[in-house]
Amino acid sequence: MNKTLSQQFPVVKKDILYKKTVLPLHRKRRRPWRKLLWVKQDYPDNWVDKSFLKELRRNVNVRSYDFWSLFADSIVLTQHLSSIAIFICVFIAIYHERMSPAILAGISTGFTIFCYIFWDLSVTKFNYNQNVRNRKEITKFSILIILTIFCISPILESLTKSTTSDSIWAMTFCLFLANIFFHDYSTAEWANKKFPGTLSTNAGMMASVMLASRLTSYIHVFSLMVFAVEWFALFPIFRRYLRQNFSFIIHLILTVFLLALASILIALEISFVLTLTFTHIYYIVYISSEIHGPWDIAKPKLGSSSG
Repeated sequence: MNKTLSQQFPVVKKDILYKKTVLPLHRKRRRPWRKLLWVKQDYPDNWVDKSFLKELRRNVNVRSYDFWSLFADSIVLTQHLSSIAIFICVFIAIYHERMSPAILAGISTGFTIFCYIFWDLSVTKFNYNQNVRNRKEITKFSILIILTIFCISPILESLTKSTTSDSIWAMTFCLFLANIFFHDYSTAEWANKKFPGTLSTNAGMMASVMLASRLTSYIHVFSLMVFAVEWFALFPIFRRYLRQNFSFIIHLILTVFLLALASILIALEISFVLTLTFTHIYYIVYISSEIHGPWDIAKPKLGSSSG
């Protein structure tokens, strides 16, 4: 029987014998693999040697960070995003006439005066006789800015009358993105504050002009632009001053205040939209009705035969 199989499959038997005897010897005679491209070796091109990963090193140039230090630095971004959300919510409220322009101008101006008094007292160390000249210049400059905004408010109101609202919303979105990306988030005093700060402020003010041009009267435009100047030009300077000259607790309290205010305003806007939606549906289903009587216009009855 064995002879018959060997006669029938002579090639298979020789191949098995070759693999058992010759191939191991051939493998032993091969030289060790070297990482050299110009040397012809007894290995295929896709050969991966065991020593290939011996030189592997992990995280050589990676810098380790502390979680709480990164959290403290990210608070600046939280403050800025919250301030933009607050401004958008205020615009929505005044756009739908849920907020009076006088109330907006009064609250924003009062908040700015409070921040200025806080800054002045911290700089002068509660000595009123110091920095008197600077106070007069700041007061004159503030009055000049307010009068300028009041004079150009009618122009801003009719600035984009020929532009559709969809285009205004799209441009405003892009400008707010530029305001976020180019804002100065640095915490060091030596950081460059000219280019990113100026570009971010200009983008925020231009977005405010775009939104103000959608309002109904120049009084609404005036109040929103006054708030925009205080919110995008002056308030970032005050936030940077607190960050550089006071403890982290003060900085954290301001962040919590802005985040809470933004969350409340966003929740109010969402609740208003949901309430309006469900109230409208309830009115259509259960309350809406119509009446008919002899006072209605007579309609001919087509297709009816008389007699």
